[in-house]
Amino acid sequence: MGRQPRSLRGKVVVITGGAQGIGAATAETLVRHGARVAIGDLDLVRAEKTAGELGGDTLALRLDVTDTDAFSAFLDEVERRLGPVDVLINNAGIMPLSPLDEEDDSSTRRQLEINLHAVIHGTREAMRRMRPRGSGHIVNVASMAGKAGFPGAATYCATKHGVVGLSESVHLELRGSGVDVSCVMPAVVRTELASGLGEARMIKSVRPEDVAAAIVHALEHPRFDVYVPKSLDATNRITRLFPRKASEWVMRALGGDQLLASAAHSPARAEYEARAAESAPGANRSQTG
Repeated sequence: MGRQPRSLRGKVVVITGGAQGIGAATAETLVRHGARVAIGDLDLVRAEKTAGELGGDTLALRLDVTDTDAFSAFLDEVERRLGPVDVLINNAGIMPLSPLDEEDDSSTRRQLEINLHAVIHGTREAMRRMRPRGSGHIVNVASMAGKAGFPGAATYCATKHGVVGLSESVHLELRGSGVDVSCVMPAVVRTELASGLGEARMIKSVRPEDVAAAIVHALEHPRFDVYVPKSLDATNRITRLFPRKASEWVMRALGGDQLLASAAHSPARAEYEARAAESAPGANRSQTG
């Protein structure tokens, strides 16, 4: 007989970049499970709209994840208003696309600050709060780009590889502490971040609700690797058994080598790329993965 799922009722859950996309879908699913959710996002107006639609005591606060002092103060405020944080979901992220030699340094820095350094800081803050209590769960949203390289998104892939490595290390550091770590690795998710992207053969895109369901399941039945869809796990394991030339051939055969590169200059991405370029400290823009 399987173990009973952990109850999420009454748990305090923080989601960065929670105003839309994966963050908003996860917040909605968690509220349905009885959790008390705090959304942090640069776009406070949109965050408040999302929180209002979810109802209950869902909390929306402005959060610039690149401001470490403000990030810590944000968590302090959540704990003051809702209680100790039981779950932190590091979800905020951006994905500008271009060949690396065409990427300006400001874009590189934004991705490193939002996609990686903010996740490191959020994870560290969660550890400091959860370990003394002997309970908690840290969820870091990475990507299948954290397990492979994709042309047209070299820096993005580097940040997501960093999130995977961070999560694996912290998972071992917290072994036996009562604090769990999960690393979420979705395929292309149909959000604004994926504007202009096509479909790779045999690797279909997923909905934000699919990722939300996987995250909630990992909270109820703790595990480290969370692939969305689950078939990505098998694909990753099999391709790593091949020599490099063979695995690269498989990627080309599946269309993965052009999945991001072909969208780098797509007009369909223009609005998202402009918004991502303003996701710097102090900009009133959503940092949503």
